[in-house]
Amino acid sequence: MEIRIAVGSALEEVLRKQQATVPVPVPALAMIDTGATGTVLRPDLIQRLGLKPVGATLIHTPSSANVRCLQYLARLVFRGNVVVETVAIEAPLQGQHIQCLVGRDVLRHGVFIYNGYMQDFTLSF
Repeated sequence: MEIRIAVGSALEEVLRKQQATVPVPVPALAMIDTGATGTVLRPDLIQRLGLKPVGATLIHTPSSANVRCLQYLARLVFRGNVVVETVAIEAPLQGQHIQCLVGRDVLRHGVFIYNGYMQDFTLSF
């Protein structure tokens, strides 16, 4: 699904107070992953937005364990200008055609329905 990624509201507030330019939200191709605890952003998105790390965490993937990843405040903007703020994890998402993995940290704010028969889904907030 197509979404936009924006800087977190705390960073936007600081930039506005400093009369600095607030980065324009960046379009991204995202995949919903109900098995992912957190939302993941590719490094290129983080660089384009000029995000600074707010922490680090250890993640586990199907092929690795205890991988240290930096965390960033970010806002995900969905269709209809629905905005969800989260602490996203930076990871390369190698071999993927996506730039963002939407995890349960964001999905917990809405209702996600997957219709396997129709191979379609609905996400509402």
